[in-house]
Amino acid sequence: MFDACQYELLDFGDGRKLERFGPWLLDRPSPAAEQVARARPQRWAKAVARYERAQGEPGNWISREPLPDRWEISHGGMRLELRATEFGHVGVFPEQAENWDWLARQVKRAGEPLAVLNLFAYTGASTLAVAAAGAAVTHVDAAQGTVNWARHNAALSGLSEMPIRWIAEDALNFARRELKRGQAYDAVILDPPSYGHGPRGESWKLAEQLPKLLALAARLTGGAPRFMLLTCHTSGVGPRELTQFLVEAVGLDAAKKIVAGELFLKSSDGRRINCGAFARLSRED
Repeated sequence: MFDACQYELLDFGDGRKLERFGPWLLDRPSPAAEQVARARPQRWAKAVARYERAQGEPGNWISREPLPDRWEISHGGMRLELRATEFGHVGVFPEQAENWDWLARQVKRAGEPLAVLNLFAYTGASTLAVAAAGAAVTHVDAAQGTVNWARHNAALSGLSEMPIRWIAEDALNFARRELKRGQAYDAVILDPPSYGHGPRGESWKLAEQLPKLLALAARLTGGAPRFMLLTCHTSGVGPRELTQFLVEAVGLDAAKKIVAGELFLKSSDGRRINCGAFARLSRED
């Protein structure tokens, strides 16, 4: 988990969450908080910026005082650059911090260098976690700008010289080509969106494409991955569904090796808010 000085969820409710990223207090939408009352309403007035989502369009930030164009937070040895984007994201999903620690443990326990494929890799925290632990990583994201952001995070974290391949490509097309090339991996990380588009307009719909991609991932690991991490923020897709996706891809024997649960954030007063789901397949947890 994050140190409180780096990230903290202060409150949530009425469809929003109040979070502190480093020194900056932000008010952002949160569908999971729709039917929840705010525990500490007086705190919200202290938010430096509030993100308002426009119907069918990018939203905008309403600021009481100017936010910096960029700032940083850290987790372990990683340094992550944050930006207030037009989509309300800032470049990090804090609920994934426990998964980054889990990934690092898997690589260290292997006792040998691993080749890890990270698909939908975003700004690279999972990539940095396994690279710092000693893995060679192939980092794949459809957006070149996001890949550049991830490379910058690697530089901030002192990992520029690590064996990381930076690829701006559609995940499904890339996996198909890697299979044709005879490329092999020891482990795969996936954090697919509900919907999306590749750099050449390729369509992504999780329910349709994820089983195909997981089947390719299983083949790329020879049907016996050292570990796989599948996370998802799609409504209606929970731990049970993610487990089933992995079992169908890797086989029934994998079921006993899968640990699944909810991604969540815990507020400073101990309340939890759901942020998605995860399923972890490993030889040892």
